[in-house]
Amino acid sequence: MDLKSGLQEYALISALNDSRFRPIQSHELSKLECGVSLLTDFQDVPTYLDWNVGQHGIYISFPHPSTLVVMPSSSGDTTPSSASSSNLNLVSTRRSRTSRIKESLTATYLPDVAPAQGWTKTEAVDSAIRKAGWDGKITEEIRRSVKMRTYESKKAEVTWDEYWAWRLSKDPASSSALYGAMG
Repeated sequence: MDLKSGLQEYALISALNDSRFRPIQSHELSKLECGVSLLTDFQDVPTYLDWNVGQHGIYISFPHPSTLVVMPSSSGDTTPSSASSSNLNLVSTRRSRTSRIKESLTATYLPDVAPAQGWTKTEAVDSAIRKAGWDGKITEEIRRSVKMRTYESKKAEVTWDEYWAWRLSKDPASSSALYGAMG
């Protein structure tokens, strides 16, 4: 999907079809402010701590914890350590197709979320684990099972008045007709 069509599609989705909010009404347009975050520089990282608060957004995916079995290491130790997720002795178990548990959970936070909430890296990851749908105890094993992708964000914001002035400068005739139809 190219950037222009993606912005058009997701502007409509967020304005009219986001289940967290009621749809925007035409009489509310003059009060709107719009922000768009363009996500760039995606990078897979080795552990859940390999990112910088305020610089990186995080996208996590991890197997549903109820589908994991902790296998003892060759030393027999199952104690959490600073090992990366690739060194864990976790085995994903198969669940029947009728199970209502998702086998994989995902969540993301933009770069400005963690600093706005005052979170550390671990607190942000724990919150993302909750956002993804896990409501059990968050253990070090769960954190280490997270596959993380970081990204950066370029943000642009505009008020309705700024947008409308720009639109009028581009196409005064159709903009005036559109504004009259909304009124």
